[in-house]
Amino acid sequence: MQPASLTIAIVGGTGFVGNRVADLLRAAGHRVVILSRRTGTDLASPDPAALARALEGCAALVLCAGINREIGSQTYDAVHIRGTAAAVAAAKETGVQHVVMLSFLRARPDGPSHYHRSKWAAEVIVRESGIPFTVLKAGVIYGRGDHMLDHLSRALRTFPVFGLVGMRERPVRPVAVDDVARLLAAAATGEPRLRDRTIEVLGPDQLPLGDAVRCVGEVIGRRPTYVRLPVAAHLLLASAFESLMRVPLVSIAQVRILAEGVVEAAPAAEPPPADLAPATPFSAVSIRAGLPEPAGFGRRDLRWCAAR
Repeated sequence: MQPASLTIAIVGGTGFVGNRVADLLRAAGHRVVILSRRTGTDLASPDPAALARALEGCAALVLCAGINREIGSQTYDAVHIRGTAAAVAAAKETGVQHVVMLSFLRARPDGPSHYHRSKWAAEVIVRESGIPFTVLKAGVIYGRGDHMLDHLSRALRTFPVFGLVGMRERPVRPVAVDDVARLLAAAATGEPRLRDRTIEVLGPDQLPLGDAVRCVGEVIGRRPTYVRLPVAAHLLLASAFESLMRVPLVSIAQVRILAEGVVEAAPAAEPPPADLAPATPFSAVSIRAGLPEPAGFGRRDLRWCAAR
């Protein structure tokens, strides 16, 4: 039987998903230890001794850290693979009883980008750690503070023409961040049905990517001209965005993600228990709740203007 209150560490606990998990755990009376670059723990260059000190007395470790483009020392190998290995090694050293990892729905060893392949390598590290685990393979996650609604709404407010990825329509099943956080918190606090499982995490609604984009546009009152561009054209744009913008409008990895659709796990994974399955519809209500303050893109989003 689990004690009433647990101490749970969250790597990436100040980020988009990790912050929600931390809030849920604290509301349930648990103690949360946050590990992130903002709190002095950088998985790109981990300090094993500092990780071990942070995990002393923790019952579970939740891995929410991740990047979707590489900048300097923040590489896929460093953050996803070596960072995960260091955190798991510290968990084994300190007797952590459960490791919970947020991965990507389509992460696989033969994936189309190093993002896919590095997230898969991190999954393998977690599964082969010898510690009870839960791996959640999530699709496109949306909510306030995300990349999807934030950048999409700002782009729709800025550009009169909006390019859709690929000449063929691809489906998505957007999943609300609070639904993902609820599953992560359940796993971290000992939900037995999630123990030693790899679970796919998808929203209840499936729709073409273009329709998802148009839904956001309608909510914010923008109807640009939509055009379909080949994946190769989007990859060129993504490369330019990564070079020029502090946070790119779209990254190379994201183009690869959207180009193949995001509606089923690869390799196959189990669905969550029915009572824990994401249930928030991708609707005007949930979109509006997740939107940032109205704004477009401007000079402040360029790298050379960031420090001014």
